[in-house]
Amino acid sequence: MPGHLSSWYLLLVLLVGVERLAELVIARRNARWSLARGGVVSGRGHYPWMVALHTGLLAGCLLETGLADRPFVPALGWPMLALVAAAQGLRWWCIAALGRRWNTQVIVVPGLPPVTSGPYRLHRLRHPNYVAVAVEGAALPLVHGAWITAVTFTVLNAALMVVRIRCEEAALASLAPVPPGRVAT
Repeated sequence: MPGHLSSWYLLLVLLVGVERLAELVIARRNARWSLARGGVVSGRGHYPWMVALHTGLLAGCLLETGLADRPFVPALGWPMLALVAAAQGLRWWCIAALGRRWNTQVIVVPGLPPVTSGPYRLHRLRHPNYVAVAVEGAALPLVHGAWITAVTFTVLNAALMVVRIRCEEAALASLAPVPPGRVAT
């Protein structure tokens, strides 16, 4: 690619892509585990859009940086790289805390209590994995000045997260036990 696309940034984006593939392997294994225990899948309609958005993020990082001749600006790039690393750390903390219940799809297993360990013990941060996604989606392109990709991903991801979080909350609420004296609706 022409322009300022550096080999180390190409490697960084490729490593994030490999990380995404590792997530899919874990998600498939966890989906089999959940479904074998009666897990219920919700939100199938938005999932392909999520996959497309995340694939587009990686492609956009490389295309914009190369085609629009975006330089690496250390004053922006290094802090953004630190945010990418922090987002990865938060993501994998979420994956570890949820264990076999973590997935890229919304799958809930009836009868299992909510996870309240790791980042999920922070009640004000109900969806820490989505914070990691948002931070990484803005920071990864900005490591090398791809601001159009950062803004585009952020706007589209915000819209998608509204749908995703509503879907996840509804799926989790459907499993909540009904308090004594109340009628389930």
